[in-house]
Amino acid sequence: MDLTQIFDLIRQHGDTAYAFIFAYAASHSMLIVLFAGYAAHMGALDWGKLVLVCWAGSCFGDVVRFWIGRRFGTRWLTSFPRLERAVQTAARLVDRHYLWIPLIHRYPHGIRSVAGFAFGISRLPRSTFHALNIVSAGIWATVIASIGYGFGHVSEKSLSDAASGVSLATMLVFLGLFWLLSRRLERAIAERN
Repeated sequence: MDLTQIFDLIRQHGDTAYAFIFAYAASHSMLIVLFAGYAAHMGALDWGKLVLVCWAGSCFGDVVRFWIGRRFGTRWLTSFPRLERAVQTAARLVDRHYLWIPLIHRYPHGIRSVAGFAFGISRLPRSTFHALNIVSAGIWATVIASIGYGFGHVSEKSLSDAASGVSLATMLVFLGLFWLLSRRLERAIAERN
């Protein structure tokens, strides 16, 4: 299956693709959103609808994690000591830097899932969290979908349709590099603690 066939499949099942992207944006980070931005450039998805779906999914996922953290604290994490330490460390960071942590937590790989719970167990007021979450999710959705869209533009200019295998390989290299950079950012944040 080449990239053209994947885009055709996305076009045929658009509503399912948007539902999948919503669920992924709610539960994970950015690789699917990057690819969806690329698919939007190729005409398989609508860019505006993609950004709204990613925004809503990202916002929803953090609201659920915030609620779990606020409702249950760290009691439910006692059987996962490593995760409990990570959430408590993130909660201390949120207490110290509550204005900027909600704005950047979506970008480093692996931080987002922990940070959502940490927001809930921190002293961050609910109203402040919701306002920052809405703004942060909107920025994240727009930036990541736009990066994927921009990559589609660059790859279309540099590669012909006959080289869709090369296009797929280039996209995978791009996603891999983006993942590596996010891991480095995650480590840098962890080392500061």
